[in-house]
Amino acid sequence: MTNEAPAIEIRNLVRRYGRTDAVNGLDLRVEPGRCYGFFGRNGAGKTTTIKCLLNLLRPTSGEVRVFGLDPAKDEVAVKSRVAYVPDHVAFYPWMTVRATLDYFASFRARWNRDTERMLVDQFRLDPRQKTSHLSKGQRTQVALITAVCAEPDLLVLDEPTSGLDPIVRRAVFVSTHLISEFEGLIDDFTIIDGGRAVLSLAADAARARYQKIYARFGSEPGAIDLAGARVLRRGPRDIEVVVNGNAAAVMERLKGRAPEALTMEALTLEEIFMATVEPQGAIA
Repeated sequence: MTNEAPAIEIRNLVRRYGRTDAVNGLDLRVEPGRCYGFFGRNGAGKTTTIKCLLNLLRPTSGEVRVFGLDPAKDEVAVKSRVAYVPDHVAFYPWMTVRATLDYFASFRARWNRDTERMLVDQFRLDPRQKTSHLSKGQRTQVALITAVCAEPDLLVLDEPTSGLDPIVRRAVFVSTHLISEFEGLIDDFTIIDGGRAVLSLAADAARARYQKIYARFGSEPGAIDLAGARVLRRGPRDIEVVVNGNAAAVMERLKGRAPEALTMEALTLEEIFMATVEPQGAIA
């Protein structure tokens, strides 16, 4: 926690399309210097939220602030500190990679040429190639270079496919449903479903809270009190469950049946996501 204004602060955000609430009462806070995951299925409201952050859409109601500024009233000040990589990337097709990078650099007060060279080499891009001949993944890589080299205070990524590792961390807001690719980078996250936040936690706190427990018995153990646990699999002599903050109590109940084996491990962020949004598996 710092004394700076949050990189992102969203309060009771609502964005309505006709009678449909794409975002419905969302609260979210991203501190400077953190890598924040914004997780949700396609259609959950992630891209709509990002467009409200960047003043590409006006909220129906609620409040959005970026570094304490209103993106609608202070658009230039906000966008001078932000870089955005959308989920669908397009460039001028007649430009080469080299010309595209120079074009983007011309709009920025800062541009790190050393980082640019490093990423072009790492992604094995040909600066002479026209952007119209790039694959979708290569276009995303070029977009990521244009975002990172500007050295923004906030980097907003909507469904990136790869390439976060070389980023020098400031504040990063990653919107994705491909959570496993960013497991080791995320500091904090929000899971959104149906336009609402259903879980917001620090990644380490989430892993401490959500545990997978496996028990194997020498014979059929009979009925076991598994209140507060979600059963993933149950056989005649073994059982696997997910718990949310009550691992010690469930472990004690299982120990009372004298298991041959009893193990516990933290869930990955992707497993936590699935346990939270699955209709019959919600344990948040």
